[in-house]
Amino acid sequence: MRRFPLLIAAVIVVSQLAEAAKPLAIGSRLEPFIDRYLVESFAGNAELVMHRPKPAEVVLVTGKPWEGNTSAYYTIFRDDDRLRMYYRGSHADPTMKATHREVTCYAESRDGIRWTKPELGLFEFAGSKKNNIVWDGIGTHCFTVFKDRNAKCPPEARYKAISRGRPRGKRGLYIFQSPDAIHWKLMADAPVITKGYFDSQNLAFFDPHVGLYRAYHRTFIDGVRAIMTQTSRDYRDWSKPVLLKYAKGTPNEHLYTNTVGNYPGADHILLGFPTRYLPKQGSRVEPVLMTSRDGVNFRRWPKAVVPETAPKDRGGNRSNYMTWGVLELPSRPNELSVYATEAYYEGPDSRVRRFVFRKDGIVSVRARQGGLTSRPLTFSGRQLVVNYRCLTKGTKGGSLRVELLDATGDPIDGFTAAECIPLTGDRVAATVAWKGQRDLARLSGTPVKLRFVLKNADLFSIRFQ
Repeated sequence: MRRFPLLIAAVIVVSQLAEAAKPLAIGSRLEPFIDRYLVESFAGNAELVMHRPKPAEVVLVTGKPWEGNTSAYYTIFRDDDRLRMYYRGSHADPTMKATHREVTCYAESRDGIRWTKPELGLFEFAGSKKNNIVWDGIGTHCFTVFKDRNAKCPPEARYKAISRGRPRGKRGLYIFQSPDAIHWKLMADAPVITKGYFDSQNLAFFDPHVGLYRAYHRTFIDGVRAIMTQTSRDYRDWSKPVLLKYAKGTPNEHLYTNTVGNYPGADHILLGFPTRYLPKQGSRVEPVLMTSRDGVNFRRWPKAVVPETAPKDRGGNRSNYMTWGVLELPSRPNELSVYATEAYYEGPDSRVRRFVFRKDGIVSVRARQGGLTSRPLTFSGRQLVVNYRCLTKGTKGGSLRVELLDATGDPIDGFTAAECIPLTGDRVAATVAWKGQRDLARLSGTPVKLRFVLKNADLFSIRFQ
């Protein structure tokens, strides 16, 4: 009888080893080097490096009477030919006491840089409906909107939102729907998610990769702010909440907001910029980066993505949040734009500033002299396209070469590193070529490994096409 548990354990180990040895089927999808998922081993001094976005222009100032210096919890997303923004309008006096009720405001843009606040004429504030208030009622504290990507979604609920009820309703998260992103109504009279703390930007969205709705919201664990997640097939009935898990050694830090969503162009990856809250340092906040492949297990980077030194007024109480939304703007195809707040509590208003990543340039594999070998994988396509950057000055000029290995790890004739035409300079999308050939059609669907040889270079992403 004692042998039976050992037999079960052996079967489990063999099954796990078989799964680990199974080639990754990446097809022709984008694979950013946002984590170690593709990496079997590094060579030389190659390592994963997180990049900070560069600060750009201020895109919004909350200077209207119904907005103010505690306007917060911004959501930004693309919707066909425009971008939509939702946020809380609120203001506090020098004693941190609210001076007017919280309302949900709306702005829109064609380019992500110049934003307008349309006079919607929906709700009255100080005797006038000439304002951009898009919702006033239960949920205005943190009304968070998304466009439903579920093909089965009815037109009258194409846009959805989620928000906490208190102080106007019961404890928990209420859900909302709209046919046009402007006119909203409750989908249920009672909250559909009730376990949690919720005084933050709680969010939900449809994840097309798994065909489910995901929700991420805040709770307390032993006095520390933490993030929970749940899933649903219909947006009404939700699974039991599960705490996010992090790699061993990740510090137990207060996480206020989460901003989790699908990676742009790579739905199989989840990307978040949670806000690290530092209550013992004047309640200042700073966004960090985390990524996941399953929605529960995340890798969280320790360095702030947008530091206090980014311009400007970011060091005060709750003055440095990332908004929810990572966007490729129409006129900037080689960039990813994110937005962050500044000057919370500081003056008559607060601001939203745009920040810029290189396209798929949030994390890279960097090496002065080294590289990486991928796990076994299968692909579909005829060409390998890479996003990379090499140093170009003097003797430190960089290069990138690629070698294809068979399942046993031996170089494939015609696709060795020696035969690869070195890539130099800086390209967001460059096709890898080998002497006399670049067509990979005969290897499509066959398990291979990729070996990248880097000299003073960053490798951001790959894609077969």
